[in-house]
Amino acid sequence: MLIGYARISTTEQSLDLQIDNLKSEGCEKIFTDIASGSKNERPGLDEAIKFCRNGDTLVVWKLDRMGRSMSHLIAAIKQFETQGVGFRSLTENIDTTTPGGRLVFHLFGALAEFERDLIRERVQAGLRSARARGRKGGRPPVSEETKAMAKSLMANKDLSIKQICDRLGIAKSTLYKYVKPI
Repeated sequence: MLIGYARISTTEQSLDLQIDNLKSEGCEKIFTDIASGSKNERPGLDEAIKFCRNGDTLVVWKLDRMGRSMSHLIAAIKQFETQGVGFRSLTENIDTTTPGGRLVFHLFGALAEFERDLIRERVQAGLRSARARGRKGGRPPVSEETKAMAKSLMANKDLSIKQICDRLGIAKSTLYKYVKPI
């Protein structure tokens, strides 16, 4: 059975194009979401995945409708494989139920992993370079003067924690790190 999944990011957009393409491809059941691709919670996708059975194929109009990132997409496809569920993307012409489709998808996965490794290498090289020039990472430490002022304001009890933090320009977690509540 072909199961469709369509997603739009905002209510101003329309699902019609995706749904029409999924229906013309032969999808018998279509699940939808109106949610940003970066959102973890997509109830329509969760329902579609639960609905899929061994031998079914989940069909999307375009890869970006399915996954938040390449790593998310790869994880989803691996989950489908363990359930015996295929995956098809109409626009990119990827079909993991065929050997060629699986090859293309695994190449995408390898390229995504390669890109992550390159990014990690560049970040590490940048940090090493900065340390060699005497720079440290992270936030600047809170001054002793600010710590003392925080202690006196906390002891006063006239101000709320939010007011103290706003006055000192620090976060609540920073305040509690240096001043234990009385």
